[in-house]
Amino acid sequence: MTYNVAMLAGDVLDSVLNVADQTLRTLFAPARSSRTPTFPRYRLDDPGERRHSAGLMRVNHAGEIAAQGSTGTGALSRSSQTREFLDRAANEEADHLAWCEARLHELGSRPSLLNPLWYLGSFGLGPPPQCSATP
Repeated sequence: MTYNVAMLAGDVLDSVLNVADQTLRTLFAPARSSRTPTFPRYRLDDPGERRHSAGLMRVNHAGEIAAQGSTGTGALSRSSQTREFLDRAANEEADHLAWCEARLHELGSRPSLLNPLWYLGSFGLGPPPQCSATP
């Protein structure tokens, strides 16, 4: 296992700049998806249902923002396996983030104003520990 191998200073700087770029894009740029969602689109004509649906989608979107924060910590990991795993997870979560954002716009709503807090809190906690299959 290569977890305790020291990262070169250039690698650390590249990782820090990559995380800063990823953070700014997640919080302030429109989310982009690499896949097209396969769920049906539907209209909500009742304003109460529309508000309620937008509120639920805002919570879902905040969760996707937090997922980006936790996967972003992988760039600072000394383990190449952890970095690769969390990079793949971040790409999948980016699709979810874009889909939630698109649905919020369809509902005429906006993301949570607390998204930077959710992102930074998740980033500070880091990714969840890996579960071991050994007894």
